[in-house]
Amino acid sequence: MSPQQRIRLARRHAGLSQAALAAAVGVQRSAVSHWETAQGKSPSTEHMRQVALVTGVQFEWLATGRGRMTLSPDEEMASVAAAEALLVDDPLELRLIVAFRDLPIRARAPLVEIAEQMAELRTGRSRAQRRPPL
Repeated sequence: MSPQQRIRLARRHAGLSQAALAAAVGVQRSAVSHWETAQGKSPSTEHMRQVALVTGVQFEWLATGRGRMTLSPDEEMASVAAAEALLVDDPLELRLIVAFRDLPIRARAPLVEIAEQMAELRTGRSRAQRRPPL
């Protein structure tokens, strides 16, 4: 089975249209169409990872065809990267996290600095007092 066929199978297995998968991954629908076309381009590793997460299939299977397509419930819980897990109950905090992740890397630090300055004005505590150690 080709990578293009595995992407299509994963998408269909998840019950997603090309447009829905594209929206979840953050690309145009035409990109998903190209990924699924026999002579189409392959997605980047990051997009392939996102496709695997969105569709609930193993990355290795999606990228190489090796292993099983789907994860067992135990593997599924163990495969969630801590950095990707969103354990946020506050909708505003979630919006901030999503906006942060959507920014180019070079724009992230200024956003954090602005948020820290706003918090300092509001609470009177300096950034050094609140900043967790790196």
